[in-house]
Order: sequence, then structure tokens, then C-alpha cells
Amino acid sequence: MSSNVADQRDSTAAQGQTGSSLPTTDLRRRPLDLKAGLFVFFVSTLWSGNSIAIKSGLEYAPALRIGWMRFVAGSIFILGWAFYTKADLRIHRGEWWPLISLALFFAVQIVFMNLGIKNTSAGHATVLIVTSSIWVALLSHFFIPGDRLEPIRLGGIMIAYLGIIVLTADSLTESNGKDQFFGDILSAISGFLLGARIVYNARLVSRIDPAKMLLFQAAFGTVVFVIISAIFEPEPWLWTWELAVSLAYQGFVIAGFGFLSMLLLSKHFFPSRIGAVSMTQPVTGILLAWLLLGEEPTQLLWVGGLLVMGGALLAQKRSKPTATDQSPTAGNELPAEKTT
Repeated sequence: MSSNVADQRDSTAAQGQTGSSLPTTDLRRRPLDLKAGLFVFFVSTLWSGNSIAIKSGLEYAPALRIGWMRFVAGSIFILGWAFYTKADLRIHRGEWWPLISLALFFAVQIVFMNLGIKNTSAGHATVLIVTSSIWVALLSHFFIPGDRLEPIRLGGIMIAYLGIIVLTADSLTESNGKDQFFGDILSAISGFLLGARIVYNARLVSRIDPAKMLLFQAAFGTVVFVIISAIFEPEPWLWTWELAVSLAYQGFVIAGFGFLSMLLLSKHFFPSRIGAVSMTQPVTGILLAWLLLGEEPTQLLWVGGLLVMGGALLAQKRSKPTATDQSPTAGNELPAEKTT
């Protein structure tokens, strides 16, 4: 009893230090169980098709225009979920800055992703964007209590970086090597920004409704992308059923169902453990790009993809748990975050 009282007193003190008016949640994260792991695997398989969907859509519309159309489609899905769950979509005091900063993260990451996919192959982009899991493992060490980076996980990150080097070397062997190399760099930056955004999402999701977070990002991104696209993308676009399918997949399946699923999972499970299951994406992405877009994989692409996948898997691995890890509450409390 005295321990519970002390925990409540510490939580109250933390709120006072941050000056946050946001509600706090006694959030206890844990490793994935079998049911959750299978669901993450299903969502990750869907994610591996996102680069293919974007690449096919770029045949009919420019990158930024596809971006805002995807946001609109995703908003429809999220809005339906918000009505179903009766989510409070009002933005309260103390929520504006976290939502704006998250939306900026989101918009910049999508710009790098779409432009990267435009300049490189879908297979390369899929592998490089999956490096987000490496950054999740690294950043979670500093920002997610209990999700520590250990020597074996650091070694995994170095192996994954070697895979990135192999992929860029593969790009330089192509006839359009300079363009593809540029696309690889943009995709790698997008992977870093996605990893940072996943960790930031995990910190916010305990006190801001996921539907509100996603809708704000989509609304902000739509406005920004419409303006930028109107200025820098004067070329016409062609409405076809291929573009419609591409946008439906990007919007409803990924920006809607995919993002919402991962946000809800991150409320209850360690982000880096979710990222570990996502390591099937390089293989499934390469295969899908081969089957659907005719991008025949090179040996270096397979080697780079497997290095990224294996290294990222090691980056999620933990050594035997310590006494602190075995405590039912240790390391799983989400700290109060400054919003002023």
C-alpha cells in the first residue's frame, strides 16, 4: 500500500515539474505476446507493399500531389475510427505544440519518402525505410524507459549500416546510378525520420488520443502538400484505376489502418519489440517489387537487404533480464513530457 501511495506521489510531482495540463496514464509496456506478434507481422507485411504502391502511383501523378491525396484517404479511415470510438478530437491546452511538432515530423518524412521512391527502385526504398527500426532501437534507449540499448543491439546496428553501404554500392552499378544513389539517400533519411517519429508517437500516445494525433497530422500534411505541390509540380496528372488503387492502399491500408494499429500497439508494448517483427519487410518488399513491378533483384540488393534485416533483428535483441526488468512496474512508466 505504501509503495502505491509513493508511486502516485512521484507521478503527481512529475506533472508539477513539467507544467503539463495533459492527462497522464499509468502506461506499462511489455514484450509482445504471440497474438500481438502475429498481428504486427500481418501489419508489417502490408507495410512492405507501401513503396510498391507509391512507385506505381508515381507513373500517373507527381510525388507531392500523391502525398496530399494519400492524406485525404487516410483521414477518411481515421475519422471513421474516431466516430466509432467516440474519440475526443478537441485540441486541449498543452496539446498544440506536441501535435504541431509531430505533424512537421510527419510531413518532412513523407516528402523524403516519396521523393526517394521516385528516384530509386521500390526494392531499395523498402529496405532503406525499414532502417527506421534501427533508429527506434537507438532512440528508445534515450527516450523510452526500460528499452535499453545493449552491446549486442549496438552490434546489430553496425551490421545494418553495412547493409546500407552495400545497397548504395548496388545503386552506383546501375546505368542511372547517380539518380538512384540520390534516391537511396533520401529514403535512408526518411527511415531515420520515421524511426524518430515512432518513438515520439510512443511518448505522446499515452495522453493524446491516437485518432486525434493521426487526423492532425493528415490535416496539416494536406494543407502543406497542396501548397507546395501547386508551386513546384505544375505538370498535369492522369486519373486511372491504377492510381486509384495506389492511393487507396497508401491511404486506407497504410496511413489509416497501418498507422493506427501501430500507435495502439505502442501503448502497450515496447516500440523496439514491435520493430523486431517488422524485419520481414526487406524480403517481402523485394519480392513484391519483383513480382508486381518487374524489378529483378540483384545479388547486392539481396545481400544488403539481408544485412539490414539481420542487423535490425539483433538491434532489437535483449540479454537476460535484470532484477529491475523483472519488476512489474520497473522501466514501463512513461515519463511526463514537457509541453510548454
